[in-house]
Amino acid sequence: MDNFAEQLVKKQQTSADRAKLIMIVAGGIILTLLLAIGAVLMLGRPLISFVGLIGAAGLGYWTYFSAQSMQVEYEYTFTNGELDIDKIIAKSRRKAMLSVDVSKFTAFGKYNDSLEETSDMTVVFATDNIASGEYYADFPHEEYGSTRLVFSPDEKMLSNIKKALPRTLRAQAEKEL
Repeated sequence: MDNFAEQLVKKQQTSADRAKLIMIVAGGIILTLLLAIGAVLMLGRPLISFVGLIGAAGLGYWTYFSAQSMQVEYEYTFTNGELDIDKIIAKSRRKAMLSVDVSKFTAFGKYNDSLEETSDMTVVFATDNIASGEYYADFPHEEYGSTRLVFSPDEKMLSNIKKALPRTLRAQAEKEL
């Protein structure tokens, strides 16, 4: 029998993210308009005018693309003890973040900011930015070395992960969680 769970977590924008979005959009619009107006004023020089209009169109596209790229979701997929985390950008581009065998977890539990991290540890955040219901998992990873994953699993995902944990972590997780 296969153990399978899938979850989509939308990253909530912080005030810093919103400020960055406003700066990108406002700056992009202003620069695009200035470049387009400059190109129109150079109608006596067709080559400069053409290059200016192409530049304005490119800058407008870059502004749109950058603003869309700030929409981030994470997809957790658990299949028979294997946890895969993908980052989905603007609901169109998918990037595999990491894949880990849950039986390789060395620590697992509720996440809080007081947890100590070693200097050589890679921390991977794949959470909704709400700071409630976040869990962490420490494990060795081929590419990242000592790794800590911070994520927000729902009950079904958490139940499947608990079943695949090493025996000592499973007993500890049952007591604490």
